[in-house]
Amino acid sequence: MPDSMNQKDICIFFNRIMKNESDISAGMAAIQTLLKVLERSDSETVQELHLCLQNAVDTMRSTDHPVTGIASGCELFLRFITLATLDNSPFADCKRIMIQRGKLFYDKLFAARGKVAKLAAQFIIDGSRILTHSKSRVVLQTMKEAVASNKRFEVYVTESFPNNSGKEMCKDLTLLDVPCTLILDSAMGYIMEQVDMVMVGAEGVAESGGIINKVGTYTMAMCAREIKKPFYVLTESYKFSRIYPLNQVDLPNEFKYTASTLKKDLHREHPLVDYTPPSYINLLFTDLGILTPSAVSDELIKLYL
Repeated sequence: MPDSMNQKDICIFFNRIMKNESDISAGMAAIQTLLKVLERSDSETVQELHLCLQNAVDTMRSTDHPVTGIASGCELFLRFITLATLDNSPFADCKRIMIQRGKLFYDKLFAARGKVAKLAAQFIIDGSRILTHSKSRVVLQTMKEAVASNKRFEVYVTESFPNNSGKEMCKDLTLLDVPCTLILDSAMGYIMEQVDMVMVGAEGVAESGGIINKVGTYTMAMCAREIKKPFYVLTESYKFSRIYPLNQVDLPNEFKYTASTLKKDLHREHPLVDYTPPSYINLLFTDLGILTPSAVSDELIKLYL
């Protein structure tokens, strides 16, 4: 049996996925890592194994990657693999069942992005002008789906300071032969009058139906509401999280800053994400279907039953 993974091994494995697999989100990378920890664990009881997995989650949350997706994805993963009581079974059988469930859970989530894309692509019609923020893998997949259906549309993408991820999104869309214009973050209000809709991804979805996403999303949502443009969120259900922030300050600092930034004076640091309240969101396109923000809490109850 392979040696159990220590904190250093977990960090190396997780960071390698994040570096080498650009199409994988932090949440999916975290679940991959938990599966590897589960397979290599030398725990002898279910309780020890659960503690081992929780320690792995804490280790990944301490890296400089987005915590929002890691937190929600790992919480759902741990819930899924221990869905039914295994206390009366031999430990070897318990572990085998947990690994089987974990792989099933991962495969289900891996297919989620495609389901979201098929749903959302139906809302893109010929001649559409779409505004998006930063780079979202699921938004990009949706636009690929629309291109495959021979739809012609135009996209405006914000640069998305400070990491300028919008430039990468614009490059990817150009490779799809989608007319794409890169705009300043501060120009989102100016361009809003010219678009038909806003489509953004999400790093996390709160129980209220509001979203946690790249900083600037809240500003974009307010602009869209003021000019009466539909604001659509495209996201996989593993990003649904049992948190209920009331405002920007109420959002946990570990979600807003990287682990290394948390050690600094936060008054001098820019948050990486913001919180968009549900009142600014028209619809959420998910692998569970098309939802209104108020329906998210019901779906969370089902996920954690």
